[in-house]
Amino acid sequence: MRTQVGIIGAGPAGLLLSHLLHLEGISSIIIESRSRDYCETRVRAGLLEQNSVDLLNETGLAERMNKIALPHDGVQFTFDDTYHRIDMTELIGRRVTIYAQQEIVKDIIAVRLRDGGEILFEAEARQVGGIDGDKPFIKFMHEGSEKTIECDYIAGCDGFHGIARDSMPSSVVRGYDRVYPFGWLGMLIAAKPPSHELIYSHHPEGFTLFSMRAPEITRSYLQVPPDDDIKNWSEDRMWSEMRKRLGKHEGLELHEGEIMQASITPMRSYVSEPMRYGRLFLAGDSAHIVPPTGAKGMNLAMADVCVLARALIAKYKLNRNDYMESYSETCLKRVWRAEHFSWWMTTMLHPFYEASPFDLRRQIAELHTVFGSRSGQTLVAENYAGLPIVPWRP
Repeated sequence: MRTQVGIIGAGPAGLLLSHLLHLEGISSIIIESRSRDYCETRVRAGLLEQNSVDLLNETGLAERMNKIALPHDGVQFTFDDTYHRIDMTELIGRRVTIYAQQEIVKDIIAVRLRDGGEILFEAEARQVGGIDGDKPFIKFMHEGSEKTIECDYIAGCDGFHGIARDSMPSSVVRGYDRVYPFGWLGMLIAAKPPSHELIYSHHPEGFTLFSMRAPEITRSYLQVPPDDDIKNWSEDRMWSEMRKRLGKHEGLELHEGEIMQASITPMRSYVSEPMRYGRLFLAGDSAHIVPPTGAKGMNLAMADVCVLARALIAKYKLNRNDYMESYSETCLKRVWRAEHFSWWMTTMLHPFYEASPFDLRRQIAELHTVFGSRSGQTLVAENYAGLPIVPWRP
């Protein structure tokens, strides 16, 4: 098989890259180890920054999103028996939008197939080679036989556990890792959310986040030890903890319903540098992981893809190498700012299990300092609604 850009992974990064390249007449083939059904139904992130929403509109991918997504003008916080709301539209003139990652994946798959795009599902990448020369290739298993894609460039959009990052020489790659001493117990609940906006709740016994996937579907998270077992959590215990950690605040009401899904996920920060070696480029989770507190993972992937699409389009259309040469540096400037914001939100809102009484009181003082001032709220709003992304056309 032959194409211009071989893409490993049919998540938001790989699919969006293929679509942007198609808009400029550049061919690609996507291989994805999972089935189409798995990609389109797996519950993942659900918050889009303003820039991500604008990008989907600009590139013709937002028709269904604009009908069913949930725009949010603000975000809410409770801590120390107090309530605070950050009005993003009033502070910075931008907002965020709730639209689940699997819905974005579903939308882009439909558009790519409509436009004649080639996506091979249940195709497991086995080898990435030739990246330090001019004949890169991807070997993969599909329908019981080994196949090869020959291409000019390879985009590794295959997530944290994919093979793309490990295909770069260990002598040139450095990983920066931070593992947090807590995890999230995530629940998908058939009930109306406590509010029409997200609520971040700090409590001495643990953090809680109340989000949503639809007007009648709540997505909630409880801070738990990272090695906790879901078997330790009965529904009664989940509801008891959610009620206690949310507290009582006017206008916020916890609605109970069926807990349709529940699982525990550990939390970490990770960055791999560089994000490019030869003709292999990393984008999204293959290059970096953020704790979900800052809602940056999917948005970072889309920002990476804008930089990569610009580099590839500039090469094919203008015979320019400069964007390609600066790909890693350009991405990493934004990545590290998002890593910092996600780390800051995580460490500010989660009580550490081994913290002393002094640590807890200091943490609460930090929360009052940030959310009790307009400048602090503006800082949160600017980062939460999203830093600028580069134009995807050169």
